[in-house]
Amino acid sequence: MMTRDRLHTIGWGTALALCFALTVALTFRVNAVKSEVRLAERQIVTLREDRMLLETEFETRANQQQLKALNDVDFGYEAPTAGQYLENERQLAALGKPAAPDAPSPIRVASADDGTAQKAELPQMVSPLTGHLMSASAAEAPSAEALAAHHRKPGSLPSLRDRLSHLDAGAGARE
Repeated sequence: MMTRDRLHTIGWGTALALCFALTVALTFRVNAVKSEVRLAERQIVTLREDRMLLETEFETRANQQQLKALNDVDFGYEAPTAGQYLENERQLAALGKPAAPDAPSPIRVASADDGTAQKAELPQMVSPLTGHLMSASAAEAPSAEALAAHHRKPGSLPSLRDRLSHLDAGAGARE
């Protein structure tokens, strides 16, 4: 026979197991509803994007109709037909006409170095990485070992800001 305390313990265990089962079932139900809400939100975003696409398409087609009506009334442009295309360069050359006797002469542009123009002195470029002057031939570039040696010594190279903020005074004379 069961005692009263034993019966209370079994009752509380059963109630606790029932509450745990209901909590698990409720958790599953809440997650299912959250999943449905996320799916609905994704569908809403997709429908908004589709609506924007359709609105753009509608506005584009309406604009095309307006342009066609304007073209028909004002300009009268037509799409080219197959007979308007040229097959080769000879057909294109045949369309050319010789210059009329009263036509102006073509404009020709030329320049000659008469020695009066002063050459503009451009400063030589300074490498932002090494701080050394760049020559016309990049043969004077420092080696990887030299760069590594500079980077090992703290403060041996000026900062990038310092190197780019001023020009070397002897840069124009060095060549």
